[in-house]
Amino acid sequence: MPLNTTEPQPKKLLDQVRDKIRFKHYSLSTETTYVSWIKQFILFHGKRHPSEIGAAEVEAFLTYLATARHVSSSTQNQALSAILFLYREVLAIDLPWLDGFERSRKPRRLPVVLTVLEVQALLKKAASVPEPYGFIIKLLYGTGMRLMEAVRLRVKDVELSRREIIVRDGKGGKDRVTMLPESLLEAMHQQLVLRREWFDADLAAGKADVWLPDALAVKYPVAPKEWGWQYVFAAKNYSIDPRSKKERRHHVEERQVQRYVKQAALAAGIAKPTTPHTMRHSFATHLLQVGYDIRTVQELLGHSDVATTMIYTHVLNKGGKGVTSPLDQLV
Repeated sequence: MPLNTTEPQPKKLLDQVRDKIRFKHYSLSTETTYVSWIKQFILFHGKRHPSEIGAAEVEAFLTYLATARHVSSSTQNQALSAILFLYREVLAIDLPWLDGFERSRKPRRLPVVLTVLEVQALLKKAASVPEPYGFIIKLLYGTGMRLMEAVRLRVKDVELSRREIIVRDGKGGKDRVTMLPESLLEAMHQQLVLRREWFDADLAAGKADVWLPDALAVKYPVAPKEWGWQYVFAAKNYSIDPRSKKERRHHVEERQVQRYVKQAALAAGIAKPTTPHTMRHSFATHLLQVGYDIRTVQELLGHSDVATTMIYTHVLNKGGKGVTSPLDQLV
């Protein structure tokens, strides 16, 4: 019988991009974003292969984003990161320094911060939303965690006796420790009791496997089925992992938390645009208001540079830069 000499077909470019992203253990959201921008870049240049074009075409695309689509500075930087990943990591082409394109101007804006009374009103309304979403909203304000840090919280990183939460792999890949508010201890205990019941049922059904980053899953092959690695806030239903195609229980959807925060803010009559990240901004500002030093707040938030934390000093509740108006002095 003659040997099959047919050579395997080379993978399509976007499939190569996906393979490289997964090899480097990037998140699924990063994969989706990068693939989308690379596809837009290719379509912008008439479906020409990126290896046939270079820095001038990259600059043209980025300039188009700023001048024609009026994207924000962060969006333009996101597109640039995706394109640089394509050239450097997939095509092994090092582009010369890009400085000829029109950059979107990054506006200097202060964060939206709720007053203490507004937070109280929002949390009162949040008490009526389905659990565990009401609890998550309280936790965002009580700990200063980012939304994804909260929904991805694992059982092993909750320490009830020390009233601590360890935030793993936060922004910039850093770990940090924040407090677990004493007022939420009993609610957290009850959440873990419920979660253990689900876990035992999952074990019996052979579906206790939980997602871990690839490197950890290889290093600790038994860990995905261990109690400590389970999500504290797991979804009620199983879902199919888009990468591994395994059916298992993922964490709750972050979009649901966003929806309930907005719903609670509207019900509380809060006019400010309020998101889950607003709870983090309010956490930091209120700590500074009651006298905690900037370095402590920096550590709790996980900021690398204290200058990032300093922005909250501009939104303290004594008016612009803490100055008393001359009108008030007359009165």
